[in-house]
Amino acid sequence: MSTRKRMPRAERERQMIEVAESVFAERGYTAASMDEIAERVGVSKPMLYEYFHSKEGLLLACIAESRAELRKVTEESVAGATSPEDALRRGLLAFFVYIRERRQAWSLLRHEMVLIGTSASDEIEATRRQQTDLIAKLMTGYLDLGSPLRVEAVAEFVVGACERLAIWCERHVEVTPERATDYAMDVLWSGLRGRAG
Repeated sequence: MSTRKRMPRAERERQMIEVAESVFAERGYTAASMDEIAERVGVSKPMLYEYFHSKEGLLLACIAESRAELRKVTEESVAGATSPEDALRRGLLAFFVYIRERRQAWSLLRHEMVLIGTSASDEIEATRRQQTDLIAKLMTGYLDLGSPLRVEAVAEFVVGACERLAIWCERHVEVTPERATDYAMDVLWSGLRGRAG
């Protein structure tokens, strides 16, 4: 009789998500197989399906996990900011550190073209929306940008610009998160400085 202790469900689920994230990042969503993910986790394929129902369900869980983590690090980074410039710098640095330290999670979020038309593309857009809403809320507290529509437009610009800069950073591994933050601040803060309260 086996005396091996069963892993708690939440811990097992987290393990499955971590392994799946790694396989999806290595192989791409289409080429990744549930067989390989199950084998790497050390569980049966039916158990994967019991937890996530499908490969797409597992991918959605990976993206949701990444989104929650990105939100947490962003919110924590701006707590205690002393000025609008400090808040923007802290938020940008948190994003660039996240994509450097969590490359597999970032890979899932950025390789969306193969996921267009799936629930996963909706999840990725929800991640962008989350970041846009966080930035808009932050800017409303610190800057006089006028109408809510203008605030939203500026927040969308920040998210889009940072995504492109992050992709560029992948090709230039010598660019540290701090240096990427400096580049972004040079452009973004020069346009926002005059609206600081």
